[in-house]
Amino acid sequence: MPFPFRRAPLLRLLRTLAILLLAWLALSWLVVLVLRFVPPWTSAVMLERQLGAWLHGEKDFRLRQHWVPWTQVSSWVPLAMVAGEDQKFPYHHGFDLDSIQDALDAADDGRRLRGASTISQQTAKNLFLWNGRSFVRKGLEAYFTVLIELTWPKQRILEVYMNIAELGNGIYGVGAASEAYFHATPAQLGPAQAARLAAVLPSPRRLHADRPSAYVQRRAAWIQRQMYQLGGPGYIEGRTPPRAMH
Repeated sequence: MPFPFRRAPLLRLLRTLAILLLAWLALSWLVVLVLRFVPPWTSAVMLERQLGAWLHGEKDFRLRQHWVPWTQVSSWVPLAMVAGEDQKFPYHHGFDLDSIQDALDAADDGRRLRGASTISQQTAKNLFLWNGRSFVRKGLEAYFTVLIELTWPKQRILEVYMNIAELGNGIYGVGAASEAYFHATPAQLGPAQAARLAAVLPSPRRLHADRPSAYVQRRAAWIQRQMYQLGGPGYIEGRTPPRAMH
């Protein structure tokens, strides 16, 4: 009976693939678990940017980033990022379904494609993945977003995000950005400075927090209004209900 013998290599292959998949799932979760307690020494986006600079011969390029713990950052900074990027952050579980639906409706109507990524999704992408719009990357982003939301508290997600977010050409994280733009420590930043940092997040290599264009000034002013309407720094700690609207 040759049929069982023909099936044997296929079964071995499927078993091997299943073992590799389970090993990858376990390893990825272990990495996320470790990073709940250990500051990441770099991120995928930083490595991608550094590699791109080498490949394009950007001899003057210098990547600046250093970790600053939550307790040494002004509470206005994470609030500004939430106000500008993801106002439902304290209350969703990684995905803003209303924003996703709005983006799909805009695409169906032929309007400009709108971003719907939450801070949790952006943290997952910046930390583990590459820039791009492929379905594979979006699928991996969703997977790591779920892992992060299940493993990290909200404060840890924000702490990692504000330490790895690109805030200028080669400038990553609030520590390097506050020094480069304001010659201050992150703990010294006020609401206006925090709002200007958050205002450049849509396009940090084109927009400048230290030399704000009219657009950055308008966006920073809007973010600052949202910060107060949300209820101040207590909002990111879940003490005040959401009031502001995008």
